[in-house]
Amino acid sequence: MARRATKRGAERTPLGGDVDVLICGASFAGLTVARELAGSGARVLIVDRYEIGERQTSACAAPTAWLENLELGTSIRQTFSELLFHTPRASVRYALPWTFSTFDYRTLCEQLYAQCDAEFETAKVDGRSGLTVHTDRGDLAAPLVVDGLGWRRVLGDGENVQPPDALLSRGLEVHPHGSGEDLELWLDPRYVPAGYSWSFPAGDELRVGVGSFDPRYHVKAPTVDLAEELGIDAVRYQGNWIPHALRPAAADGVFFVGDSAGHCLPLTAEGIRTAFYFAIACGRELRHVLADRQTRAQALERYGAFSAQHAWQFRWLLRAQRAVGRANRPRLMTAVIKTLGRQPIVDWAFEHYLAIAPPEFALASPPTDATRGSSAAATAVAST
Repeated sequence: MARRATKRGAERTPLGGDVDVLICGASFAGLTVARELAGSGARVLIVDRYEIGERQTSACAAPTAWLENLELGTSIRQTFSELLFHTPRASVRYALPWTFSTFDYRTLCEQLYAQCDAEFETAKVDGRSGLTVHTDRGDLAAPLVVDGLGWRRVLGDGENVQPPDALLSRGLEVHPHGSGEDLELWLDPRYVPAGYSWSFPAGDELRVGVGSFDPRYHVKAPTVDLAEELGIDAVRYQGNWIPHALRPAAADGVFFVGDSAGHCLPLTAEGIRTAFYFAIACGRELRHVLADRQTRAQALERYGAFSAQHAWQFRWLLRAQRAVGRANRPRLMTAVIKTLGRQPIVDWAFEHYLAIAPPEFALASPPTDATRGSSAAATAVAST
């Protein structure tokens, strides 16, 4: 069970003042923005309600190349070259054209932070007035403000739509001790009518859960059912709401990254590599501003356009997500999985899927002038 790390007692000193860049949120997206700003000479402050690496909210898996390209390889716990699908009528194994790895959340976050030269403070972010951010330890101000706080979009302007009416999926998983050899997915209406279930082994731990595309469908009972069928203990719960629609990545002077911008792929609910990807793009635009190569307004426009250029890919995946919700009959689902499991189709589909946020993006050096960078990269990606 995660504990709140907001400072208390004698440690709870007031927090205030101005910095060059204020990053709210110290998970995948926020830390990656800070990593991209290392060496810029700017004063960068990261704030989060929890200590770095303290509160895991996902099954923590990503394409291996992304972890390696970000120099996070030592966080890897297990690597998979195959994906095993289960329906009520059959099990089908896909040989993947690239590998997928589970990792340790705390280790990865600590490694990301070690690559930064930013400061960090625990504080609960409550909202903002202009570019002044209100926290439970005081107000902070910066000309460049980043919201990486997750699906609540805390720094968003106006009333945010909350679940179950928001465009969100919901997921819950348990983390018993154990081991496994296969990365497994279940497309089985016994557990969830529209969605899927999973088992992600991570060394000496299993991450087993159920995700529903319908936020009104509760997933605790089916998670327990799946755990019982697998013969594992339903212990160490964690759950989260998962965006499945893009939101403006730049609005009212604020840069939004990760789940706060809807940077989570529909259908698969994969949001870690997209958090890396869009956070890198955001960080590169901020570096231009810090080096006086462009204004904040130009950075907001360019970063917002970069995110928006991927909207068509998110729309296609959302259509596929809705199709899965309609095709929940076991006979039909089995036929679809078997048909799509032909190797040429698997190779084509997974290569195009990876190209939405390609791991090579992490290897590119920050651009050296305001005419290159995120927008050019987006054009190249969008054409794949």
